[in-house]
Amino acid sequence: MSIQLYNTLTRKKEEFVPLEEGKVKMYVCGPTVYNYIHIGNARPAIVFDTVRRYLEYRGYEVKYVSNFTDVDDKLIRAANQLGEDVPTIADRFIEAYFEDVTSLGCRHADIHPRVMENMDIIIEFIRQLIEKGYAYESEGDVYFHTRGFEEYGKLSHQSIDELRVGARIEVGDKKQDDLDFALWKAAKEGEIYWESPWGPGRPGWHIECSAMAKKYLGDTIDIHAGGQDLTFPHHENEIAQSEALTGKPFARYWMHNGYINIDNEKMSKSLGNFVLVHDIIKQHNPQVLRLFMLSVHYRNPINYSQELLESTKSAFERLQTSYQNLKHRREASTNLTDHNQEWLDKISALHDEFIEAMDDDFNTAKAISVLFDLSKSANYYLLEKNTAAEVIDAFTGQFEELFAVLGLKLDKEEMLDEEIDALIEKRNQARKERNFQLSDQIRDQLKDMNIILEDTPQGTRWKRG
Repeated sequence: MSIQLYNTLTRKKEEFVPLEEGKVKMYVCGPTVYNYIHIGNARPAIVFDTVRRYLEYRGYEVKYVSNFTDVDDKLIRAANQLGEDVPTIADRFIEAYFEDVTSLGCRHADIHPRVMENMDIIIEFIRQLIEKGYAYESEGDVYFHTRGFEEYGKLSHQSIDELRVGARIEVGDKKQDDLDFALWKAAKEGEIYWESPWGPGRPGWHIECSAMAKKYLGDTIDIHAGGQDLTFPHHENEIAQSEALTGKPFARYWMHNGYINIDNEKMSKSLGNFVLVHDIIKQHNPQVLRLFMLSVHYRNPINYSQELLESTKSAFERLQTSYQNLKHRREASTNLTDHNQEWLDKISALHDEFIEAMDDDFNTAKAISVLFDLSKSANYYLLEKNTAAEVIDAFTGQFEELFAVLGLKLDKEEMLDEEIDALIEKRNQARKERNFQLSDQIRDQLKDMNIILEDTPQGTRWKRG
């Protein structure tokens, strides 16, 4: 079996064949670090962390690079508003980013390059583009001559004239053509700047990824990934800059995740409906948010709502409970039989279904449905009078193996004593109000967390099971 992935460049699924056998060079566009990340930033972090995990699971050695944009207009505005300098703002929100995505189960990239730490290679990249005739200086700014790159538009599948009419193009008096984009911006008064052959300034947004991908991964990389909104102009411009300089293909496969809607409306700052991960994980288990993000195929749009997140929480707890029940049976029972080939074959078939789903363009939605089939099968198996140690071990092994591929944790977080006391008080109040449905729901919730209740004349006592 081979991995098939959808390539935005060709708009079709292709067999994944890296440049070097057994090795994958992967670049994922990271955040602009001027604030806490929102769930739109979280989706590519989770999706491409999972892609990386699966590639490693399939035996590839993955070199994973994801950048931080730590200087641009947004950071400069934030610094001015807060009365701080740009590096201080960037450092703070890079630290916050790591806290958020780590809680979501995302591993650090092998390299997290920052623009401010790579200014020399960015300046040299621009200098060489000017030397080759693909860029020009204009009053301290440097622009890429877009029409000079004949294949411009091949990623977004638009002609240069279509792009001129329909795209969001910055128009500036210093440009030779409205389609040209900035590689270097002359510093305005009071702005952070670096010295360059064209005077003090800072890089344009698009050049940083081209320069850093080249430095850390080489002229041609295997996978370049990011959100769908980056296809044009960011990734289109990256291709133009990189291929103009090297004369080689920049990336063999382009992957883009879909948009996020909030309560069925597209998330946008103008609508004021964007949600920060920093706030979500104060109220919800971050693993639930990860499962939620993976429950829809990465190329499809996903709708976020509190109701859907609560539904995902319940589903996640069902999976965890199945696993815990298997472990409990394995540890508690001394009367385990030896073998049952029919169940072992069933578990093996579910494993194969998971692989088939992930090989088909990393279809995590289908892979998660296999996990629920695994859970359902385990539950049925535990109803049998005679259970085999070998089968239970096979079930638990598959849970652990496949959850790890998706970056999900099986063990339930232990509740704090005060959280347990608060739930018991809520249950007691529900019983006084004869709301037995809520009372039973809370008891079941605590039971799932391995908390055993005992109702006595002196009140409700509890202990950990």
